[in-house]
Amino acid sequence: MKTLSLCMIVKNEEENLDNCLKNAKDYADDIIIVDTGSTDKTKKIALKYTKNVFDFEWQDDFSKARNFSFDKAKTEYVMWLDGDDIILNDSVQNIIKWKKQNSNEDVLMCPYVTGFDSEYKPTYSYSRERILKNVPYLRWQDPIHEVITPTGNVVFKDDILIYHNKKNKEYTDRNLKIYQKMLKNGQNLTPRQQFYYARELYFNNKIDDAIHELSKFISERKGWVENNIEACLNLSRCYKLKGELDNALSALFGSFIYSVPRGEILYDIGNIFLDKNQLDNAIFWFNLALNSKSDVQSGAFVNEDCYNFLPALQLCLCYYKKKDLKQSYHYHLVTKALKPNDSRVIYNDKFFNENLKKNDKK
Repeated sequence: MKTLSLCMIVKNEEENLDNCLKNAKDYADDIIIVDTGSTDKTKKIALKYTKNVFDFEWQDDFSKARNFSFDKAKTEYVMWLDGDDIILNDSVQNIIKWKKQNSNEDVLMCPYVTGFDSEYKPTYSYSRERILKNVPYLRWQDPIHEVITPTGNVVFKDDILIYHNKKNKEYTDRNLKIYQKMLKNGQNLTPRQQFYYARELYFNNKIDDAIHELSKFISERKGWVENNIEACLNLSRCYKLKGELDNALSALFGSFIYSVPRGEILYDIGNIFLDKNQLDNAIFWFNLALNSKSDVQSGAFVNEDCYNFLPALQLCLCYYKKKDLKQSYHYHLVTKALKPNDSRVIYNDKFFNENLKKNDKK
């Protein structure tokens, strides 16, 4: 049977850590917690679950802290979580089943679910290197948005889902400041670092700077395919915030040179045409989004709703604007089948029930 250590770096996670660790002993042979400077009850909570709680002086480098936690492990495999992650019971059981299997994976890629509905159905996810052989060549790189390059026998485990369940959703400029410090110190960013630096600018509402960095990243053609596609999407959204819809469209169309259009791209194109009140164009692109397929194993950031619920919701609106109540109602039923408890679906359901009754009386 395989042995597995859960390795975590934490800071001020008293609101989340109990929820993260409550079932850890069910699947982990050892728990290693590295605290990077908590001022709350995080360490006290961690000690309820393991004696292996270590201090690590924060150095603006997530990879150093994570590698420190991995180096404390003595098991065959290591697994990482953040303090605000949770694993539901089905996935816990699937980890246990995997441990019992006579298999020899180097890296298990698992869905990281960062968006989900009230029933824990994923709406936004991407694959991460989650469980790895405890060997020196599988270690973290990059001080921010750290990564381990998957190598060897890499296996995708879609039945082991990790949910990011952060209670405090406020976005901070912590990551941006680390990148700015790197640049101030004269460090040249790798293409991957360029991409994430540009995204941090966008997420911190530094739109003009984000446009400059995203455009530079895309034009240099040195990035990974999925990062290039995501950069086009982010660039488009920057232009849209500035009201430059034609530039926003151009950025989205620029993603087509890399791969088959993603649902996220198609959906955003549809929305721009809807904003322009070009309903037939909008319908065309929303239909393409509705008929596209997501692929979480691609490593891309996947918004599942862009492949079904959201384009169907917009098609309902488009056909209503075209005064085609029959087609509008058809797409309402599509959304109702997907998310009957969504507030927008409930509102539309009431609207159609009232209007269809009026039409029946005519």
